[in-house]
Amino acid sequence: MNSPTDAPSAERQDHVDAAITSRRSVRAFLPTAIPNEVVRQILATAARAPSGTNIQPWRVYVLTGNRLKQLSDAILAAYNDPEIAKTHTEAYPYYPKEWVSPYIERRRKIGWGLYGLLGITREDKDKMHHQHGRNYLFFDAPVGLIFSIDRVLEQGSWLDYGMFLQNIMVAARGRGLDTCPQAAFNPFHRVIRETLQMPDSEELVCGMALGYADNDAVANRLTTERESLDVWATFLD
Repeated sequence: MNSPTDAPSAERQDHVDAAITSRRSVRAFLPTAIPNEVVRQILATAARAPSGTNIQPWRVYVLTGNRLKQLSDAILAAYNDPEIAKTHTEAYPYYPKEWVSPYIERRRKIGWGLYGLLGITREDKDKMHHQHGRNYLFFDAPVGLIFSIDRVLEQGSWLDYGMFLQNIMVAARGRGLDTCPQAAFNPFHRVIRETLQMPDSEELVCGMALGYADNDAVANRLTTERESLDVWATFLD
């Protein structure tokens, strides 16, 4: 039986906490290649995420080199053509249909915080379009991940999926790598399915960039805040 004396050391706790708290959404990466074995280690570690009755609902497409460029080119071709872009709609609603407080304020703060760093004003529609389009380049990361889920699975499996995605991001930090989870791929699920030859039984979940952060890039100066524990936690005796 475990006892308090079996508790992990303070050093171990610090390492785990550092991997979690240092995670951020990086929007500019170095071209430095990531060994395939490192990516495999990250995914294998992340797969220890819990899932209801251990069904493990995740499916991952790992893109590098020409295959990553092929997908980026295909999405950008649709994204940059206004007539084609408006024919693409989300696979599923990621954000609420109606924004209310406090969520709208948090959303605006990060959006205009990023644009402010990049010198993009509300009138710079072309610059906004270009910056959003960098999602489809995986922000120049050497590894792009596309996640899908079997359509027969329900909401519980999507909750499980979130834990798997978080594990990837934390495991990446433990190896000195950074990530950016990306819902921006959602509207172009048809392009992704065709380019990756994804079976109709799978539904797109999201994408993710993986690599080494370019710490000199202005976009990576963005820091996000978290609400105080007292705002969202209720302790009951």
